[in-house]
Amino acid sequence: MRTIAALLLFIPGIICALGIKLMRDSVFAEYYPIFLNKGIQFVIGLIFFIGGIAFIGGFVVHRDRKRQKKDTK
Repeated sequence: MRTIAALLLFIPGIICALGIKLMRDSVFAEYYPIFLNKGIQFVIGLIFFIGGIAFIGGFVVHRDRKRQKKDTK
């Protein structure tokens, strides 16, 4: 069970890191040909970053509520 949980956190972590890399590359004018311009690359990187952080945060909140470590409001 812990292995599955670790894998579930590993994949969004990789997506989050990819988002940071895409945003960094667009700021330093290194863009990939799949994107039309640097602005689109930055926005997609931001979406990946926010999505990865939101998934990991939601997983932690769900686990804490399940174990009753956090008060529900």
